Amino acid sequence: MSASLVRATVRAVSKRKLQPTRAALTLTPSAVNKIKQLLKDKPEHVGLKVGVRTRGCNGLSYTLEYSKTKGDSDEEVIQDGVRVFIEKKAQLTLLGTEMDYVEDKLSSEFVFNNPNIKGTCGCGESFNI
Repeated sequence: MSASLVRATVRAVSKRKLQPTRAALTLTPSAVNKIKQLLKDKPEHVGLKVGVRTRGCNGLSYTLEYSKTKGDSDEEVIQDGVRVFIEKKAQLTLLGTEMDYVEDKLSSEFVFNNPNIKGTCGCGESFNI
């Protein structure tokens, strides 16, 4: 393998306003509390990993699993002492998304409020971006 030389130039830019970056994923207090509760029983795991899989009639579905380490290409979101890792494949689909935990009389689940989704299928498991 031969090494090649790559040149780059860095320029100072004046009169440009820096825009604050937004976290790829934000967590509601309810989601933070539930993740803390889930991880309390699993001391060998350091956080949750969010991914996407092809599923359902409309395209993609989010997945959640316990994670012992941060993967090389994972993006890490730390909020209120909770660590969430986002798989590389899911990073673009989750930009600007809020992760919530909702409980009602019949169910309890994590809900992803994603402003980028154009539609979902009737089963509620998949989305189109």
